[in-house]
Amino acid sequence: QVQLVESGGGSVQTGGSLTLSCQISGAPSQTYCMGWFRQAPGDVRRGVAGIYRDRLRTYYADSVQGRFTISRDFAKNTLYLQMNNLEPEDTGIYYCAARPEGRGDWADARDYDYWGQGTRVTVSS
Repeated sequence: QVQLVESGGGSVQTGGSLTLSCQISGAPSQTYCMGWFRQAPGDVRRGVAGIYRDRLRTYYADSVQGRFTISRDFAKNTLYLQMNNLEPEDTGIYYCAARPEGRGDWADARDYDYWGQGTRVTVSS
């Protein structure tokens, strides 16, 4: 059974930075495509960034393009999300998720099989 555990959330001011981590256990992380999702208060869970098994193909929501970077370290079985120049609109609970390659769209939460418990990010103005 694949388990995902996020860490690294916190409270920052506008313009600040955070790095989220997602530790993967139960299977080699390179087995899956991975994604980061954000759920703001009162909103659905939305795709923020995705990365394929080859680590070369990465995808971002328009709202974070140029500010966020997704990466993965197979040796550490860890997924990362580097978040720079944070804005209040980035506030929410961030989840990492895993899906088999070839299934659906990186930004569609329905295509993911495994989820972490989430880590909260709060950006104040």
